Amino acid sequence: MIDLNADLGESFGPWVMGDDAAMLDMVTSASLACGGHAGDPETMFATLVMARDRGVTVGAHPGYADLPGFGRRVIPMAPDAVGRMVAAQVGALVGLAALAGTAVRYVKPHGALANLAADDVAVASAIVAAVQAQPGGLALLAISGTVLEQVARAAGVPVFSEIFADRGYQPDGRLVPRNRPGALLHDPEVAADRLLSFLDSGLMAVVDGEPVPLAAQSICLHGDSAGAVAMARELRSRLTAAGVTLAPFLAP
Repeated sequence: MIDLNADLGESFGPWVMGDDAAMLDMVTSASLACGGHAGDPETMFATLVMARDRGVTVGAHPGYADLPGFGRRVIPMAPDAVGRMVAAQVGALVGLAALAGTAVRYVKPHGALANLAADDVAVASAIVAAVQAQPGGLALLAISGTVLEQVARAAGVPVFSEIFADRGYQPDGRLVPRNRPGALLHDPEVAADRLLSFLDSGLMAVVDGEPVPLAAQSICLHGDSAGAVAMARELRSRLTAAGVTLAPFLAP
């Protein structure tokens, strides 16, 4: 049994990113942008309502306040400022979720912020403190095998680990940077084959190296890619055909 999540709610004003409705029909959890790297109040609310109506678990997906860079550039900030930024974005989604009649259950850092927190103890600690301060006992969803996981566990914050269906891995277990070859997997069948092999062995195939062991309670898909819906459909079909039960790591 494993969760299938997608990063959604990334439209902004008249700019539409991805097909959230179609993705929400196939995933069991959704990490929603909170107005930092993407998203706005109307997009957040609409996506929350769609998730509520489908029984999909919702998480907050805070990132650098960098709309032009889609949160994929590191913005120099003191760790405490990072924590306040995360708290503000999570709080915005929590408030809109209450209005929509649903609840935010976890926090998953986005993009460059997530990659930085994977190795930077100070940034990871600031994020964990921001999550820990929120009402409702929110959990963290973190990239598998990272410092953020370790800091969250040490602080007593519930933490779940994710792997990426559509991203390449390096021999150290980190994601291949998006500006390098092998960063993205576009073929749904290739992605499904790799994922099923991982679920069978616990070893993730990497670029130019031996497979690395990772743990996972969730599989992530990026909703902003052109082939996201086809990828989600193939993965869901292949996983269920292989006897894998798809279920959220936390109830809605």
